[in-house]
Amino acid sequence: MKVAIAGAGAVGRSIARELLSNSHEVMLLERQLDHIDSSAVPGASWVNADACELDNLEQAQLQTYDVMVAATGDDKANLVVSLLAKTEFAVGRVVARVNDPRNEWLFDEAWGVDVAVSTPRILASLVEEAVSVGDLVRLMTFRQGQANLVEMTLPPNTAFAGKPVRKLDLPRDAALVAILRGGRVIVPQSDDPVEGGDELVFIAPAEVEEALREAILNL
Repeated sequence: MKVAIAGAGAVGRSIARELLSNSHEVMLLERQLDHIDSSAVPGASWVNADACELDNLEQAQLQTYDVMVAATGDDKANLVVSLLAKTEFAVGRVVARVNDPRNEWLFDEAWGVDVAVSTPRILASLVEEAVSVGDLVRLMTFRQGQANLVEMTLPPNTAFAGKPVRKLDLPRDAALVAILRGGRVIVPQSDDPVEGGDELVFIAPAEVEEALREAILNL
């Protein structure tokens, strides 16, 4: 997979290293010359260019890339990069970093954003997830489909313990994608049993989250 990353600061470089370790092709776009350091991320292609400029993205042949990651420290720049990537170059997947949570509402499909990643929100969600049993916690929003990644930790004494996944009466469009049990990540099959203390991870539209929470609590 070919991935372009706008912004070669600490966040952009970390993303690039992770992608390269998984054998993806990575291009880093950085407008500040003193931030260019090819030795910091060996294997990546470095381009000294402002990713907010259409001509620069054309020269970088952005249309040949599968994913654009807008990872600068400036929310305005990340929105512009996202919009250009989606509307001018038809990049299939656009992921944008949200620096200020107050701007998160802007990062939607109208600006070309498929997935908005807010570090403060993720950290807050992880805190909630760590202390909340029986509550539905939103971990991430997938803007293009208006769906959310949500988690619920089952109470230890849940009456559903031992029953198979197929017995879960989930609302329409909600899907169980993983069960976290101790140190294991279980991809659920219909006959897999649910146990007290399990962390259930779902993808669900926002409008069915309350119905999902009630369905799990009423197990």
